[in-house]
Amino acid sequence: MEIKKLQSAIEAVLFASGEPVDAQRMAEALDIDKPTVIKLAERLGQQLDEQESGICLVRMEDSFQLCTRTEYGPVVRAVMDMRRNVPLSPAAMEVLAIVAYNQPVTKAFVEQIRGVDCSGVLTSLTSKQLIEEKGRLELPGRPLLYGTTANFLRCFGLSSLDDLPPLPKKEESSQEQPPA
Repeated sequence: MEIKKLQSAIEAVLFASGEPVDAQRMAEALDIDKPTVIKLAERLGQQLDEQESGICLVRMEDSFQLCTRTEYGPVVRAVMDMRRNVPLSPAAMEVLAIVAYNQPVTKAFVEQIRGVDCSGVLTSLTSKQLIEEKGRLELPGRPLLYGTTANFLRCFGLSSLDDLPPLPKKEESSQEQPPA
């Protein structure tokens, strides 16, 4: 298949999916290698940007998805009569940050850091598909482990967890007490 046809096939798959599609999966379906799929997908994204298209290509680690550009969100919502999601509460943002920077984590770990029960917040973040169960810890009671999702990356405009801003470094106390 020629390059233009391959790129068009990638575009069709991403459009039809509506979800992130793994580059390896597309490579297998198109009978080409993964680096070629990544190159073609990135070229498609550049073309959409150059055309100032209403859609853009979003990369999340080794997956790609076609999305509406943010500036057209209000118009799309109005046409589709979509209800806007309620913003995350400060508690939800705290829990999400703890999970994102320390994953996989248990509910007990999150609660130890926050100092309060986090059951409701974890349930809410799971229902919004920002976090998901990533397995169980091999300890008595086998507590659930939580981690972020591809939806988390998409909602926060990240390609991977490596794009998270660095945590601030602990400052050394400049007013240390001299030894007595």
